[in-house]
Amino acid sequence: MNTNEIKNWHKETIGQKVVDSLIKNDFDALYVSTMEEASDFVMNHVTAESKVGFPGSMTIYNMGIQDKARALGAEVLDHSVDGLTLEEKGEIAKKEMLSDLYLCSTNAITLDGMLVNVDAWGNRIAAMNFGPKKVIIVVSVDKVCKDEAAAFERLKNTAAPMNNMRLNTQNPCTKTGTCVNCQVKNRICRTYSVMKKKPGLTDITVVVVGDYLGF
Repeated sequence: MNTNEIKNWHKETIGQKVVDSLIKNDFDALYVSTMEEASDFVMNHVTAESKVGFPGSMTIYNMGIQDKARALGAEVLDHSVDGLTLEEKGEIAKKEMLSDLYLCSTNAITLDGMLVNVDAWGNRIAAMNFGPKKVIIVVSVDKVCKDEAAAFERLKNTAAPMNNMRLNTQNPCTKTGTCVNCQVKNRICRTYSVMKKKPGLTDITVVVVGDYLGF
């Protein structure tokens, strides 16, 4: 086997292990090898009548789903659009929570099928658990962690610094590259969630992807 074949074997093996664990935890879940396959799966759930919520996931942005949904005629709810006031962002975020289809990622996922997240507002964590008619969570295999403790380490030392850099917060981790448990007013790591089982009233599918997407 060549290098790429070995890498693909490893990604699929880890990805399928996570999928099996998610299914045991009552989630609907599947593994796909590529971003294109993940995009096709998501778009199969979008119609011209859909209200589709996007909470600012770089994974979903990298798949180009917003443009594809708009082209299909769906109503796109995206509070991260440039030029919005904070009040406008908040109002759109509330509408996202009642969308027909809510598309996001997770900051980390464990081998035993738990989803671990951190939010600034809590809108994404809230909607992942309750509100939308359908939630699709797309997660790349580079976010797979051994256990819950490792997942929180990923939040602190990978997801948080990169998201702070993306948002240009100038928080300390944009200088250090790792979490320093800052106490600044514009700290974005404010509310945390561990989804150990699928919430009882929410239709959730987790798509684990072999391609690396988002952070």
